Amino acid sequence: FSLLWESGGASWRDLVHGILIFCLYLSACFPVTPIYLLCIGSVRLMDGGSHCAGRVEVLHRGQWGTVCDDGWDIRDATVVCRELGCGEAVDALSDAHFGPGSGPIWMVDVDCNGSESTLKKCHSTLWGKHSCNHANDAGVFCSGNVRLVDGGSRCAGRVEVLHRGQWGTVCGRGWDMRDAAVVCRELRCGEAVDALNDGHFGPGSGPIWMDNVHCSGAESTLKNCSSLESSKHDCDHSMDAGVICSGVRLVGGNHRCSGRVEVLHGETWSTVCDADFDQQDAEVVCRELGCGLPVEVLGGAAFGRGEGQVWSEELQCRGNESQIYFCPTSSSLKHNCTHGSDVGLVCADSVRLADGGSRCAGRVEVLHRGQWGTVCGYIWDMINVAVVCRQLDCGEPLSLDLAPPGSGPIWMSHVDCSGSESTLKHCGSLGWGKHICVHFIDMGIHCSGHRKSRLTDGHHRCSGRVEVLHGETWSTVCDTDFDQQDAEVVCRELGCGLPVKVLGAAAFGRGEGQVWSEELQCRGNESQISLCPTSSSLRLNCTHGSDVGLICSGHTQVQLVNGSDSCSGRVELQYQSERGTVCDVSWNMRAASVLCGQLKCGSAVSVLGSDWFGEGSGQIWADVFDCQGNETHLSKCPISSWSRTACSHRQDAGVICSGEFIQSCSSLAFHDGSIRLVGSGGDCAGRLEVFHSGSWGTVCDDLWDIEDAQVVCRQLQCGVALSALVPAHFGPGTGAIWLNEVECEGNETSLFNCRFQLCGEDECGHMEDVGVVCSEFKDFRLTEGCQGNLEVFYNGSWGNVCVNEIDIETTSLICQELNCGRSGSLSQTKARVESAPNWLDDLKCRKHDSTLWHCPSSAWGQNSCDNHNEVAHITCSGRQLSGGNGSCSGRLEVYHNTEWGSVCDNEWDISDVQVVCRQLGCGPALSADGSAVFGAGVGPIWLNRVKCRGNEIHLWDCPHSLKDHADCSHSQDAGVTCTGSGFVVSGVVIWTSAPLMGITICVCLHGTNLLSQFSFERKISDLYWSIL
Repeated sequence: FSLLWESGGASWRDLVHGILIFCLYLSACFPVTPIYLLCIGSVRLMDGGSHCAGRVEVLHRGQWGTVCDDGWDIRDATVVCRELGCGEAVDALSDAHFGPGSGPIWMVDVDCNGSESTLKKCHSTLWGKHSCNHANDAGVFCSGNVRLVDGGSRCAGRVEVLHRGQWGTVCGRGWDMRDAAVVCRELRCGEAVDALNDGHFGPGSGPIWMDNVHCSGAESTLKNCSSLESSKHDCDHSMDAGVICSGVRLVGGNHRCSGRVEVLHGETWSTVCDADFDQQDAEVVCRELGCGLPVEVLGGAAFGRGEGQVWSEELQCRGNESQIYFCPTSSSLKHNCTHGSDVGLVCADSVRLADGGSRCAGRVEVLHRGQWGTVCGYIWDMINVAVVCRQLDCGEPLSLDLAPPGSGPIWMSHVDCSGSESTLKHCGSLGWGKHICVHFIDMGIHCSGHRKSRLTDGHHRCSGRVEVLHGETWSTVCDTDFDQQDAEVVCRELGCGLPVKVLGAAAFGRGEGQVWSEELQCRGNESQISLCPTSSSLRLNCTHGSDVGLICSGHTQVQLVNGSDSCSGRVELQYQSERGTVCDVSWNMRAASVLCGQLKCGSAVSVLGSDWFGEGSGQIWADVFDCQGNETHLSKCPISSWSRTACSHRQDAGVICSGEFIQSCSSLAFHDGSIRLVGSGGDCAGRLEVFHSGSWGTVCDDLWDIEDAQVVCRQLQCGVALSALVPAHFGPGTGAIWLNEVECEGNETSLFNCRFQLCGEDECGHMEDVGVVCSEFKDFRLTEGCQGNLEVFYNGSWGNVCVNEIDIETTSLICQELNCGRSGSLSQTKARVESAPNWLDDLKCRKHDSTLWHCPSSAWGQNSCDNHNEVAHITCSGRQLSGGNGSCSGRLEVYHNTEWGSVCDNEWDISDVQVVCRQLGCGPALSADGSAVFGAGVGPIWLNRVKCRGNEIHLWDCPHSLKDHADCSHSQDAGVTCTGSGFVVSGVVIWTSAPLMGITICVCLHGTNLLSQFSFERKISDLYWSIL
């Protein structure tokens, strides 16, 4: 036909007549819809990736031309989709969305009523008469030959396919995530979230066109997948397949559950303004993507700037919706929002490894429909293992084996991965919950990122040479790469209490094999070394002569003696083979609560002195148990050596537990109750507990939402609520469950002003304990206290901040947030650890930013700086100590919530001062001052009950209570005196240091400046200076 036309041997009328005859012939012989569609020929869609999406072009007078978008709407698009046999209209697009066309613009001001059979039958301006240009070409996106029905949105529902002009369903037999992925891709609906069968979205009607569908996952359309012929099935509509696709996606992150938030509007992906996105929106996005709970909401294009449009609407999710499609929206008020404000989100992943000693080894568990379940080990292979290890960023696959039996549902069986999947959920399987397995064949795997520790060749199991299992190899650790924080984590991981001594130079003998090539960078609060960041060791020539050794305290057993029963009495602890009592000064209700739970004696009722249970004998253990109250065993509590005052058996601690827990709620009344958040290491995140009748209890998650969490954060003066976490996100509590069905409006000043019901354990269990995360948390530091390289903690490791764009506003905010004064100076230097990543660049805070995390910067890991000479180094200045003689003595003030306040002297001691003096660069501590000796401050009293060990870098690293402490007055303001203050002694000062090269230095000075008389080597570590 084309040759006949080009030769000029036929008129246009003859050519059209011939084509119609040919089409009729094809239709009669091959009654297949696509051939019939090709013959219609008067409208087409171009540059949209398929024949059912693109720029609208119409054929007029033998020439293709475009359509102007003036007045173009969904009714016009409906006619085009019908004419092309492309299903339903999804979106009517304008402004040359698919690129500008060329040639004539045939139609303008198109006005269809939606029922026309062809676009040419719609009313429009005379052909070719217009004042339009190709920048206004109209576009259409049609559903094509597949659609999703009865799911509430076009991206969720029962799968239906168009065949021979009739819509029909798909049988759910063998239907899995790979099939669902093809449907979502064909509909441009993001990633597949769920593959459903058994008529989940209700039974369809009409023919069942496809059965036993088997897609590889790479097909462009569902019809390209293999299946049984439509006439060869034994399905009914109760088995109709369904799909849920995500109308949202996360782009540019390290895994599928993190990245820049983009929403699907029609067929267009748009970014979201960070000012229009809150915690409730984040919860819905994470839920829709099949990920865990929101971890962090990040503004300022943290995952890079997007492209295309910034969404013009604002989500107003309540937080309980299954998809953002069901969230109300309103027009955004941020009309000037740019891609520099694209919001990012980090959700918890949907796969984890449990009970394997670290996050990179253990039983494979997947999160589905809000519940964790296991995976059957039938036909598992190393390809499947590789997908899980890659998803968890745990390195290479090492091995697979049967795991200790799990519990709950068995979500996946007969898993079949190709190896290219980004998540285990995209691998083939029998379908969610389809199996013939039992938990005895739950799958366990081992990735190369697995790490754990042991102590060998010591006098007991809690002492010896430190060895680390990395992958499948045990290696020793270089003594210069191991510090006190690392020691605390090793002892905790091994259940051996507190580190007593770190020993170098192969004190427990030389090891064999490799010396570990990495350096632990534990903060000291991790539960196992696999959670500690690492960096490449700089000691490449370390030998087994430098193997580090460790002695832990080895606390093993506890009992209550001399009471009326086993649940009351004097506290006695056993360290290895020796028993001893505990001083009541170092014992509190939180520690007692843990002890009672450990002994299965209910909750703590009271902490008492020796006058109740008599004096003990033998050793008095000098330990402070800094328990949160939620630990299952005293060995899980951080322990610090107690040295505040001498203790005798007259101060032996005793405890009364409730015994078998019986709760009576009928007479409970709450007035001015206390609340706390425990289990996170800080006061502003954790499991919610309320104090009543002498003991702490938890809150049940029934009806719990973000408004309730807002009240908790306000009451604790912890900023705003970032999330309301359920169930038992911070671990199950113990003892009473005091509250249930809490209903706050969100503006109350106390949780006890809200409506609630009283609860008993028969109504609610501790697996339903609620948790809260508030906005007041920090994860950055200066490496030498109030000066040093600026480092941020992200993605499991400390990394650098580049010097680019940092100005006086930025340095001032950093110094204030770290309580290092009101201003600082900036310089550039090299990275402290050469292999550490450059996490942030172009960091520039504005005057209205109240925290570093509000400041704009480049995306994580994206930078253009050299870590050999362009890393930010900040030296803070300004007064943190007021009313003293010089800059190193005075009343201590801390900066919180944009306001300076003082510190209460309750439990304030020399260990706390040691940290402050180090942080200020003021040398060793001289004295811990209380009772407002440097004058009473004004404003809030932010900190109370500070409990430093003395080796922390920042005061914020110490256990503390952070809020506006109305229970303390400014007559109790804490003060600090450091040696660097130029303090003049009126009498005799004795300054002792620990043994240095075998000599103990004792200096006696009369009326002279302590530091002006002697100059000591700066190389001497602060650890060598003891308390005055």
